[in-house]
Amino acid sequence: MMTGSANLQRQVLFRTGDIGRLKTDVAVEAIHALNPGVQAEPHALRLTADNAPALISRYDLVVDGSDNFETRFAVHDAAYAAQKTLISAAVTEFDGQLATYKAHAGHQYPCYRCFNPAPPPPGTVPSCSETGVLGAAAGVVGTLAALEALKEITGVGEGLAGKLLIYEALSASFRTVTVPPDPNCSFCR
Repeated sequence: MMTGSANLQRQVLFRTGDIGRLKTDVAVEAIHALNPGVQAEPHALRLTADNAPALISRYDLVVDGSDNFETRFAVHDAAYAAQKTLISAAVTEFDGQLATYKAHAGHQYPCYRCFNPAPPPPGTVPSCSETGVLGAAAGVVGTLAALEALKEITGVGEGLAGKLLIYEALSASFRTVTVPPDPNCSFCR
C-alpha cells in the first residue's frame, strides 16, 4: 500500500492521488491505460525468502529493482534455484548499478552471491529512505534494466552477464567492470 509521497518522483506509475491504494492495483491500471493488450499479474504481498520461489518459478525472466538487501537476496536465491536469469538494478542517491546474473547457464557466469556473498550487517549501508534517490537516476537505470530484459528475451546484442554497469549521474558517466565467478562461492560453485 502506498503510505506517503516521499518517493513518488521515482515511481512513474503512481500519482499523489494514489496514496492509500495498493501499489499493485495502481500499477495494473496504469499499465492497462498505456497498453490494454499487456497482461499483468499483480501479487499484492511483500516478497520474502519463503514466497519468492513459488512466485519466481512461474516466469521466464526476473528483473529486480528492490530497495533492500533482504529482498535482493531472496529474489536472487529463488531465481538461481529456478534457473531463471536475473537482471538486477540498484540505485543510491546519484548512482546506479546494473547486472545480469545467470550462473545457471554455465560456470563462466557469476551469481549475485559471487559479487555480494551476504547482505551487509544491519545499519552499515544506508537505506534509500536515509540517503534519498534522484528520481531521474532511477529512471535511467530502470530504462537500462528494461533494455537488458529485451536483449535477454530476444537474444540480440551483448548482455551484461559477467559484467557490472556502473552509472554515475553527477558526472554523466558509465563504466563497465568484469565480475568473474567466485570459484569459492558457497552458493553456486
